[in-house]
Amino acid sequence: MNVINFEFKKYVGSLWFWIISLWSILVMFMAMYPVLARDAALVDLVLQHYPEELLRAFGMSGGLSLATVAGFFAFVFAFVQLCLAIQSAYYGFQFLSVEERELTADFLYSKPVSRSRLLLYKYVAAMAALLITNIGLIMGTFLSIEWFRGSMVYDVGVVISLLLSVPLFQLFFFSAGFLATALSKKITSVIGPAVGLAFVLYAISALQRIVGGALLALVSPYNHFDPNYILQRGDWNMPLVTLSLVFIVAANVVAYFMFMRRDLHAAV
Repeated sequence: MNVINFEFKKYVGSLWFWIISLWSILVMFMAMYPVLARDAALVDLVLQHYPEELLRAFGMSGGLSLATVAGFFAFVFAFVQLCLAIQSAYYGFQFLSVEERELTADFLYSKPVSRSRLLLYKYVAAMAALLITNIGLIMGTFLSIEWFRGSMVYDVGVVISLLLSVPLFQLFFFSAGFLATALSKKITSVIGPAVGLAFVLYAISALQRIVGGALLALVSPYNHFDPNYILQRGDWNMPLVTLSLVFIVAANVVAYFMFMRRDLHAAV
C-alpha cells in the first residue's frame, strides 16, 4: 500500500492540470451553446453550405443537429477525447520509464518486493489517476451542460452511455503507451510520443470520416468510441468496442511479459 501511495503521488500534480484542462474545454465550448440554440434554424442553414468533407472531419455530419444539446456536445467531446488520449498515452509511456530515465531503476527494483508486484502497484496507481480524471470529467460534463443548456432538453441516458465509454478509451491509449515502453530499449521522452500517438490516431479517424473505409475505422479508437454514434443511438458500436478490448488485453499481456524479461537501465 505504501508503494501505491508513493506512486500515486507522482500523478497528483498532473491530475490537477488535466482535470482543469478538461473543465476549461467543456466550459469554453458549452458557453457558446446558448447562442447557437437561439438561432437553431440559422445554424443548420449555415452548416449546409460548409464542405461535407470538413463537417465529416470534425464529426458534425452524424445526423445530430449542432443546435441540440446532444449534437453540440458530440462536437465538444471530440476535443475532450483528444485531451484524454494525450493524458492516457502520457501515463502509459511514463509509468514504467520514469525510473530508467532518472537512472533510479536499480534502487526501486532492488527492494524486497518482486518485479511483478511492483508492476502491479504502479499499474494500480496509474489506473487510480485515470479514474479520478474520469470522475472529474463526469462532474464537469453535467455541470457545464446544466449551466448552459437553458430550456433545451436532452437525454441524460445517452450522455451517460458516452461517459461510460471513457475508461475503455483511456485504457486503449494507456495500453498503447505501456506496450511501446515495454518494447523499447529506452524511452528518452514521454510527452512527444504521447501527443504524436493521440494526434496520429485522430488524423486517421478524421481521414476515415472523409473517405470512408472499414479498415481505417478498425485502426483508431476515436472511431470505436465515436461520440456522434453513441449520442445518436444511445449505445456503443460493439464490434469496434470489442476490437478495442482485444487490443487492450493483448497489449497489456505482451507488455507485461516483455517488461518482466527486459534489462533495466540504471545508474552504473
